[in-house]
This record gives sequence, structure tokens and C-alpha cells, in this order.
Amino acid sequence: MTGDRRPPTRHVVVMGVSGAGKTTVARGISELTELVFAEADEFHPPANVARMRAGIPLDDAARWPWLRDLAAWMAGRHAEGVSTVLACSALKRSYRDVLRQGPPSVEFVHLAGPAELIRARMTGRVGHYMPASLLNSQRATLEDLTPNEPGVVLDVAVTPEELVVAAVDRLGLPRRTFVGTGSPGDADGRPRGTMAQ
Repeated sequence: MTGDRRPPTRHVVVMGVSGAGKTTVARGISELTELVFAEADEFHPPANVARMRAGIPLDDAARWPWLRDLAAWMAGRHAEGVSTVLACSALKRSYRDVLRQGPPSVEFVHLAGPAELIRARMTGRVGHYMPASLLNSQRATLEDLTPNEPGVVLDVAVTPEELVVAAVDRLGLPRRTFVGTGSPGDADGRPRGTMAQ
């Protein structure tokens, strides 16, 4: 926009099936950069959560309002000059197209890997409402990034720390500048730039 002196914002969606490590990697990206983190699952209405707890896959009619809310959240942060990183399944190209209707540009980090590895991780999780039984339906729904979609594909066989560094480096995200010799964060030890939960 003419006369707008704010630096451009960056908006990253860490995508993939449930159990791929989206939240862990997205949080790690937030801590290493200035991007503000959000968890897409927290935007689901109670009816969607109840369906998933019951092992019932969401249909597109249930997803569209959720995706539009996520796009609006990113657009709102862009208007504030704030960059974001969102943990979101974004399984279909059409879902990603809705997310791209929010801020001027969205980049994707697709966490991909074999079903056996991801299922093993899902069965070991505690307190998450997405049962491992829905993994097959998610994999059937998943549409890989196409060449004209900005983003990277990373193999979940490596550690979350390696995934975070690879995502930041391959997307060219600006790393946070830490001051002093203590641990990254403010004087109280908390990482800067992360969204309060």
C-alpha cells in the first residue's frame, strides 16, 4: 500500500496429518524467530472437537468456517505488522487456498513421513482429542504441496529441533536477535514474541 512504511510480514503454516509434530515445530519456529504462534485446533468450535473426539472425520462443510477464521486471524496480525506461524493440518489444496485469502502471502512447511512412524507418535500422546484411528482418513485427504505453492517439505524422521532449524533456514526467516549471555528470552526467561495461551 502506498505510504505504508511497515516492514513486510511473514506468515507460515506448519501443515501435515495429525501426529506429524506440527505444534512442536511451529512453537520452535516461533521461539527461534519473531513469528507469533497460534494453534489452529484452538479455533475449532465445540461441535468440531466433539466429532473428532468421537472418531468422526470432519467434512468440508465443518472445515470452511474454521479455515476462514484462521485466514482472518492471519490477516488481522498482518494489519498490525505482526508475522505469524500457525500449526494447521491444511490437508487439501482448497483448504490452503482459503488460508491464502488472509494475509498477502502464506508459506507452508509440510511435515511428511511414513504412516507407521506417525501412528506410533499419536498413540503415545496424552490429552489430545484426535484419535490415532483418524490417521488413515487424514492421509487419504492429504494433497501434497504443488510446485506453485510456496513452501518446503520436511521429513519427520529427524528431531523436532532439526525440523525447526531446517524450516527457518529454507524459508529464510529472520532469526531472533538475543541480547546478553543468558537463555533466549526476556529478563524473566520467557521467549519473546510468542502468543499467550
